[in-house]
Amino acid sequence: MNLLKKLIAALALVPVLALANEAGFPLDHAPDRANSLPALQNGARLFVNYCLNCHSAAAMRYNRMRDIGLTDDQIRNNLLLANDKVGDLMKVALTAKDAKEWFGVVPPDLSVISRAKASEAGSGGDYLYTYMRSFYKDDTRPTGWNNMVYPNVAMPHVLWELQGVRTAKFVEEKDPHDHEKTVHQFAGFEQVKPGKYSAIEYDGAMADLVAYLEWMAEPAQSKRKQLGVIVLLFLSLLVFLTWRLNASYWKEVK
Repeated sequence: MNLLKKLIAALALVPVLALANEAGFPLDHAPDRANSLPALQNGARLFVNYCLNCHSAAAMRYNRMRDIGLTDDQIRNNLLLANDKVGDLMKVALTAKDAKEWFGVVPPDLSVISRAKASEAGSGGDYLYTYMRSFYKDDTRPTGWNNMVYPNVAMPHVLWELQGVRTAKFVEEKDPHDHEKTVHQFAGFEQVKPGKYSAIEYDGAMADLVAYLEWMAEPAQSKRKQLGVIVLLFLSLLVFLTWRLNASYWKEVK
């Protein structure tokens, strides 16, 4: 029964994921930092400090971060919350009831969010990298924030202290399909209050965070790729040996 409920919940998310980029906002290419341990470690720190308060990662254990070069002591001293243990799953104390009451929706689990957000518009990493850099101040929203990638998103901009406060500029342009009508077009962001990070530093931090989210979605991906290369080399050698054996066998027949 529990498995059936989880399946139904997952299917219910499909329309949400399909509409997540309904504004058609172009996605920026996320920097590839999958093989950078410092980037992954910084991404883990950002994830625990800014994301894990509301979003869980229930398919991941803290001790799996050994794979990105962290020791148990480093995990325990820098990344564990409250009374969590190194071997625990990355869950949050926020209940679904409270989340629904406060945000209007239950924050999704982020264990495989980078894979869930992949689409024809770009990879899941591209989506997340653009999304985390596209918040702007919007006093008409309950949280005071909006997002260009996911319009009217329920999530507040939890990293605003790092990025600062920005507003979005819009202009009215003639509709190319109907010159008698005008359309509301995005014309860029305007920084109204600086953050702790410069624009370049913030983009770099988001690249680290996205790298960690992509790693978390499949921690064994680097080993899988290495194994794939080994398998292809083995098959190539096997094909070569088979070819030569075949030539040697039919040599006498001819």
